[in-house]
Amino acid sequence: MKAVILAGGMGTRIIEESQLKPKPLVEIGGRPILWHIMKLYSFYNINDFIVCCGYKGNMIRDFFANYNLYVSDVTFDLANKKVTVHRNNIETWKVTLVDTGLKTMTGGRIKRIKGYLDEGEDFCLTYGDGVGDVNIEELISFHRSHNCLATVTAVQPPGRFGRLKIQGDKVVDFKEKERGRDYINGGFFVLSPGIFDYIEGDDTVWERDPMERMVLEGQVVAYPHKGFWHPLDTMSDKSYMEDLITSESAPWILW
Repeated sequence: MKAVILAGGMGTRIIEESQLKPKPLVEIGGRPILWHIMKLYSFYNINDFIVCCGYKGNMIRDFFANYNLYVSDVTFDLANKKVTVHRNNIETWKVTLVDTGLKTMTGGRIKRIKGYLDEGEDFCLTYGDGVGDVNIEELISFHRSHNCLATVTAVQPPGRFGRLKIQGDKVVDFKEKERGRDYINGGFFVLSPGIFDYIEGDDTVWERDPMERMVLEGQVVAYPHKGFWHPLDTMSDKSYMEDLITSESAPWILW
């Protein structure tokens, strides 16, 4: 099975980083968040990736073109034009990078990579800016057991603010950033090829017309994820993730 990663957006909410690089290359723990996402899939033996590039896509190409140099010890013999790689930590990944356009919407990006998928096969899809300890193996099994076109991972993120319970003038209960009651789209999908019939072209937003139509037709199921999930939307999110890695308590690092 292949995993498709949407990595073409401009990341305007984390402009401090994304003005210099594509959002999936923003680093947490010294490695791009894209790398963390791929490591999660690789933990579940999915090592064949299609990355939908767009904004500053050449930087993503450069990252993978020079990946061996970034993750290994290297000796450059300049006089003899020779490079020796030591302690090779290369991954067993096959990565297809597809230019899906600068302004193409999420649905359009998915449509553009159809030809790179195995015909008739299900595939995974996720965004290039969020991590979680999602059990990909269970997610795939859940999808296959429901005979629908799309499975979306449903998560309950923490609320943005603490909750107060007040009686009169007194605070009688205080909860700091409880987990929200509502489920939201956690971005880890398993999809069947029939979803392409719902995407018209580059201007199609995946989360709107295609998903809404499939929901009305009963073709979407939700896989509830009770564990950790967090998006990289702001510098505060980046700091939070960095702190988890520093304290060796990052739940998504299963490898």
